[in-house]
Amino acid sequence: MEVKVARKILNANEIMADQNRKFFKEKRVFVLNVMSSPGSGKTTVLERTLEILLPDVRTAVIVGDVCTTHDADRLANSGAPVLQIMTDAFGGDCHLAAHVVANAVSDLNLDNIDLLIVENVGNLVCPAEFDIGEDARVVVLSVPEGEDKAVKYPLMFRVCDATLLNKIDLLPYLDYDRDAALKFISQIHPEMPIFEMSAKTGDGFMAWVEWLKAQMAKKLS
Repeated sequence: MEVKVARKILNANEIMADQNRKFFKEKRVFVLNVMSSPGSGKTTVLERTLEILLPDVRTAVIVGDVCTTHDADRLANSGAPVLQIMTDAFGGDCHLAAHVVANAVSDLNLDNIDLLIVENVGNLVCPAEFDIGEDARVVVLSVPEGEDKAVKYPLMFRVCDATLLNKIDLLPYLDYDRDAALKFISQIHPEMPIFEMSAKTGDGFMAWVEWLKAQMAKKLS
């Protein structure tokens, strides 16, 4: 019974995600779904990314959290339009679903937006299962989390288009096997681009942003 109910939920989500994708295509908006575990530095990565993109790339952000507007408040400092979704209103969901995103974007003027970034709820399990109508998915992984997250949570890395390996500025201070981490990611998703970066120092960010712009160009050309 639980499997059947879960399947129905996912089927309904897929229908809504397809509708979202069609709508975003009509509006010529590129949608990026950013996922990670809590504490990976995802919000700081997005702050640094917005600094580089704005104002040349018209960007808006949807932030998903179980509680608090802390991340949304930080990202709003960039000047980009930011919408907060707190999932405690939906029973504390550990992910954003397609219909929730559809409701949120109704408050945005997508005619003035090139890029919509969705900062998903911090979780390496549930968000990977829910298509929201995005064009690309990336996962932020941080050095302090250890080397084996890709093999512990393979679905997340299998469905993502790129990995952002954050907090490389901490490598000299931690017992971290970088080669093992890269090997595990490639084992799950061969040839997936891996961008090693530090949101604190800015190292590695231009390669990531250029990749993102190239993905946008493919859709919007």
